[in-house]
Amino acid sequence: MSFEDLLSQGQRALDEDNSRKALDLFQEAIKLEQTAEAWLLLAEAQLDENQLFKAKKSVISGLKLQENNIDLLYLSADISLEEDHIDQALQTYLRIIEIDPEQIDARVNKAMLELEKDNLDVAEQTCREALQADPESVLALNALGDIQIAAGKNQAAMDAYLKAAEIDPDEPQTYLNLADLYYEQGKLDQAEESCQKALQLDAGLSAGYLTLGYIYMDLDRSREAVENFQQFLKLEKSLSSKQLRDEVSAVIEGLK
Repeated sequence: MSFEDLLSQGQRALDEDNSRKALDLFQEAIKLEQTAEAWLLLAEAQLDENQLFKAKKSVISGLKLQENNIDLLYLSADISLEEDHIDQALQTYLRIIEIDPEQIDARVNKAMLELEKDNLDVAEQTCREALQADPESVLALNALGDIQIAAGKNQAAMDAYLKAAEIDPDEPQTYLNLADLYYEQGKLDQAEESCQKALQLDAGLSAGYLTLGYIYMDLDRSREAVENFQQFLKLEKSLSSKQLRDEVSAVIEGLK
C-alpha cells in the first residue's frame, strides 16, 4: 500500500472512531515517508489511544519538519494542557497568533487559560482582540460571556450570549451558557428552556443533563432530576470529572 493510501485509510478510520486501526496505518505510513501531516495524524491517533507520551514525541518530530505548522501547534497546546502545563500552552497559542493573527481559536483558547489563571483583564482584552478580528465569532462571544460572569458582570455576559445565539442559533454551547446564567439568577423556567434547546441541538452534551438535573431538583421534580443526573453519569466519563461524578451519584442516592 502506498504512503498516500495509508494516510487516506487511516484518516477514514479516525473519522469512524477506529483509532486502533488508524494507529497501525499511520505507523506503517511513517516507515515509508516522514511528513508533518503524517506525524500529525499519528499523534491524533495516539492521543485517541491515550498514548500521551508517544503523541508528544510525534508532534515534536512533525514540528522539526515544519515548525510553523498550525495544526501541530494546536495539538502541542492540547498535550500541554493534558499535562497541566498551562504556561506552556499559553506560549504555544501566542506562537500561533504570531504566525497567523487571524487564528480566532488560538486567541479564545488563550483567553480561557488567562481566565483560569484569574487574569480577568488580560482574558477580556484577548477576547476583544478576537472579536476585532471576527465580530461574529460565536466562540469568542461565548468566551467573553464566561469571562464577564467571572468578573461579576452578569448583564454584559447575558448580552454576549444572546448576541451569540442571534448570530448562530444552532450552536448548543450558547444555550448551555444561557441556561447556567438563568439558573444562577433563579429563572428556572428560562434555564430549563435553554437547556432543552441545547440538548435538542446536541443530545450528547453531558453538561446539559447536569444542569437540568439541578433545575428539576429545585422544582421538586425528583424523578426527572434523577433521570437527568443518571444520563449525565452515562455520558460523562472523563478522569477529571471523577469528583463531580461522585457528587452527582450522592445526590441521586439522596433523591431516591
